[in-house]
Amino acid sequence: MSPVRRCSRTACGRTAVATLTYVYADSTAVLGPLATYAEPHCYDLCAEHSERLTAPRGWDVVRLAPDPSAGKPSSDDLEALANAVREAARPPQPPQPAPEQPDRDGRPEAGRRGHLRVLRSPES
Repeated sequence: MSPVRRCSRTACGRTAVATLTYVYADSTAVLGPLATYAEPHCYDLCAEHSERLTAPRGWDVVRLAPDPSAGKPSSDDLEALANAVREAARPPQPPQPAPEQPDRDGRPEAGRRGHLRVLRSPES
């Protein structure tokens, strides 16, 4: 299968450049930039078919212009990637033991999990 997506119109083999979705509740057809993934209820259209698109009578067509800077990585993307690489390279730290705290009776607790607690004997 070719990685290039083709126009969904019958007998059209041109490369898709836009994605068409229908919002039936609002009687609206939304034509925007080519979606990242092919969805089963969306239609990929070539440039010619996306320019000639008409909607049924009473429906609105919303055309979303592609953002030219959306295809380029931003400084936020690069910083997030660098932080993820740093985090992955950091060695795992062993769990820190919880500091002993006295309970209501003034005796130190040995450990605590959920609603149960372990108390040290008064002799030690």
